[in-house]
Amino acid sequence: MEQNDSGKRRLPPWLKMKMPKGESYSRVKNLVQKYGLHTICTSGNCPNIGECWGAGTATFMILGDICTRNCKYCGVKTGKPAPPDRDEPLRVAESVRIMKLRHCVLTSVDRDDLPDRGAGFWAYTIGKIKEINPNTTIEALIPDFDGLPRNLGLILAAAPEVISHNLETVRRLTPIIRSRARYERSLQVLKYLAENKAVTKSGIMLGLGERREEVLETMDDLLSVGCRILTIGQYLAPTLRHIPVAEYFPTEVFREYERIGLEKGFRFVESNPLVRSSYHAEKHVENKE
Repeated sequence: MEQNDSGKRRLPPWLKMKMPKGESYSRVKNLVQKYGLHTICTSGNCPNIGECWGAGTATFMILGDICTRNCKYCGVKTGKPAPPDRDEPLRVAESVRIMKLRHCVLTSVDRDDLPDRGAGFWAYTIGKIKEINPNTTIEALIPDFDGLPRNLGLILAAAPEVISHNLETVRRLTPIIRSRARYERSLQVLKYLAENKAVTKSGIMLGLGERREEVLETMDDLLSVGCRILTIGQYLAPTLRHIPVAEYFPTEVFREYERIGLEKGFRFVESNPLVRSSYHAEKHVENKE
């Protein structure tokens, strides 16, 4: 792959993104800044920020913007976070109201510093959104909460329409790129949620050095624990300090995985180089049954 003058690999044509602009984009940007909110769109350097914010949607990131883990693929800041902001749930709920969202996606940093890993704060935020926006559906893109049933039970009780937890990559590469997280633990989280009647969803990235047979094995592992919604996107290194991209895959490869995933039994597969977990998430609610 060709490099530019800074030594960074040039992106192939199918990964080139338009600069974010437009009235709707500016409105969401101003709203996020006004209410002091965090979004994974900015913290995670999401390539779809222009499209999503331009359409008036955003994925809210709660519990601050500093993560207690240090995954080698992730652009979110890591370190010692501040105590949870008690007013954040209300600000998020009011923002959902102002934006008139039909569907809201929540995610968060990992908070291993908190006794319940932040699960209680999660549940309160979901409840506040539902209280102020009773017609808005919610997807909760959660961390693993160390896989503890008492923590996962708080999320289940809050009853978001979809609960998502990402494997991120295949079994072999998990210890290399994920901090503290475990492949089997993530599967156990998804299994526990599905067994308790939650609609579950997961996502993986391509381009970290995984093999085709490992991707197919991961699909089978997810199906075996009751997960029926899958997203697949291209890994893009946030900075030169992060794990480098091993390979850029053309759109045709993603289409093939989408076909295979549907044939294997997933109800919905969102597979495209620029797909991220919350991309077109409203479709996943529509296809949850």
